[in-house]
Amino acid sequence: MSTVYALLFIVATLVMVVGLALKIKQYANTPAPLKIPTTPAPTTEAGVVMRLFREVVFFESLFKSTKWTWIFSWMFHMALFVVLLRHIRYFIDDVWLPIVLIQPFGKYAGFVMVIGLAGLFARRILVDRVRYISAPSDYLWLVVLLFIGFSGLMMSFVSHTDVTMVKQYFTGVWTFSGGELPMDFPLMVHLLLVALLMILFPFSKLLHVPGLFFSPGRNQVDNPREKRHLAPWAKTLEEQE
Repeated sequence: MSTVYALLFIVATLVMVVGLALKIKQYANTPAPLKIPTTPAPTTEAGVVMRLFREVVFFESLFKSTKWTWIFSWMFHMALFVVLLRHIRYFIDDVWLPIVLIQPFGKYAGFVMVIGLAGLFARRILVDRVRYISAPSDYLWLVVLLFIGFSGLMMSFVSHTDVTMVKQYFTGVWTFSGGELPMDFPLMVHLLLVALLMILFPFSKLLHVPGLFFSPGRNQVDNPREKRHLAPWAKTLEEQE
């Protein structure tokens, strides 16, 4: 099973990295023929950078739209960020000081993550207009993330896993030096669902993570009067004429 999971995570990592790279390339090469920043919009490039920063960190537009969705979504994403930082310790030998300091917070951030996901799942069911536009995959992703969160909390607070063996195993996977994975059921479920998430990530709605930076409504400067906007293909046609 240790070998099977090692191969699974190598494949999952390759699929996620290559898939994300291809999607980002597609996003970058997709022309934006119109100047369509969502107003009120910044009139300088520095303003665009600050706008994207507020979107990524504070979910500004979602906050203005609906406070209930914002609070659960922000809780989930920020807690997930802390949890991911905490997991870095399993992949490096000399753990960096910031990762060491974040360990106690990351342990309990799992609860915040699950609460946020539960709120987003309830929103899908209880809000009529959201339920109407929800596809089965929308529920599936929330269920997968919830089970990832639950299984992680099980390992931390109920059925403790030998984290030293887990670290030795994953450092061994990335250095091709081998290792034994503890055969604990919560760990098996946790890792299987994480690998599934990694494999399907480049082909799912979760691509809003990199997609935000390529949204014309967010990354464009509001200067149509000062500077004419031309997509690359339009510039080529104009030069030919």
